[in-house]
Amino acid sequence: MKDYSAHDGLSLAQAVREGRTSPEALIEAAIERIEALNPKLNAVIAKTYEMARGRVKRPLGNGPFTGVPFLLKDIGGFQKGVATRQGSGFPPDAPSPHDSFLTEKFEAAGLISLGKTNVPEFGLLPITESTLYGPARNPWNLDHTPGGSSGGSAAAVAAGIVPLAHANDGGGSIRIPAASCGLVGLKPTRGRISLGPDLGDITGGLVNDGVVSRSVRDTAAALDATHGYMPGDPYTAPPPPMPYAKAAQEAPQRLRIAFAVKDLSGRDFHPDVAAAVQEAARICERQGHQIEEASPKVDMALVAGAFMPLWGSGLAMLIDGMAMLTGREPRQQDFQGLSWTTYQFGRSITAAQYQTCWMLLQRAARDIAHWHEHYDVWLTPTLGSPPARIHQFNVQETDMEKAWAPIIDYVPFTAMQNATGQPAINVPLHWNADGLPIGTQFVGRYGEEHLLLSLAGQLERAHPWGTRKPALWA
Repeated sequence: MKDYSAHDGLSLAQAVREGRTSPEALIEAAIERIEALNPKLNAVIAKTYEMARGRVKRPLGNGPFTGVPFLLKDIGGFQKGVATRQGSGFPPDAPSPHDSFLTEKFEAAGLISLGKTNVPEFGLLPITESTLYGPARNPWNLDHTPGGSSGGSAAAVAAGIVPLAHANDGGGSIRIPAASCGLVGLKPTRGRISLGPDLGDITGGLVNDGVVSRSVRDTAAALDATHGYMPGDPYTAPPPPMPYAKAAQEAPQRLRIAFAVKDLSGRDFHPDVAAAVQEAARICERQGHQIEEASPKVDMALVAGAFMPLWGSGLAMLIDGMAMLTGREPRQQDFQGLSWTTYQFGRSITAAQYQTCWMLLQRAARDIAHWHEHYDVWLTPTLGSPPARIHQFNVQETDMEKAWAPIIDYVPFTAMQNATGQPAINVPLHWNADGLPIGTQFVGRYGEEHLLLSLAGQLERAHPWGTRKPALWA
């Protein structure tokens, strides 16, 4: 299929239904592109071609993405018979004994996975540079990162290898790579997508699953296919008022949109980032929305001070759990320096400290929810600066403050929505003079993904980005 990469996932599925192509042809087209582009991108780190070829020989059903090639991230999205290493040499190279609920839902939607995508070690960073796999690279400029932790997925989608790919987000890991690669990336409301059967939640609900894609409608259809309560889930998000695919096609009523002009510590934005936010605000205003300069009042020192113990203790739980299951003692030489120091920090957090941190973040969440009674949407940059260069951050740093301070500056907004549970979406509306995508983030009220998808669909129709292609394109 010569024009395979020009289509989004729903368009490819329609071509299959109409007999203009076949799942077999689409799988081979995607495999051809992986083989051609991955040596430069390092986006796909495990290939499951024969499993995919076997899958298309069995009935595929009539899902929204029937026959569409797909990739699973090397964190979560467990697939029976395929190892998940989380970008680290510490977990064993052992196949999963079963699918996760999410993987089952992806398959029921008709998506066919061709492999696993590159991630930073344990998904800690907004870049994708692990010792195990090496750095993934951005198809817009190979000297830059595709973001993280879903960097391999974003690089593959942006380069036209697959139209959408699995991603997850514990501090921005869907939205950051979407911003870095010029894609749509929605972090759903907490509890929207089940983490079962292996997990109830991760770190009290900081982590969410989703996809990165090239179109709003693909993101909406993927959410329709994957959301919802599964037996044993500890909690679930409120049901949507309409199908997400329908919301993405309908323009929202006039919205009151607040946009940030400084970060939450009062610092000015990088000029490219400021330009992206201003452009997004103008586009929204042209669509009839009310635009105001405003941001919630948040004590960022308090929020960061509460978030990091949760993040560190979550990593400690993960590593200690693997050690218990494998009988292998964690050693410093098994990890990158930043991972090791964060693990040690996480092990020092007491249960009382953990509970106190959540109390503080929940207080901030209530303050922000009250602020959203006056504003439907909050518009912010997704990143604090253009996509970072490869090796810009020192993944071997063992001093906690030195390791994390520049990273927090690079991602000044995204972790907030993981703490509050709110949905947030990256929309690719701006590229800088160097041709790099500069993402903008739209944050909605708890449970209101439908409103964000409606707004994003309106912006995509008004300011299409689909004709833009990176330097490395299929």
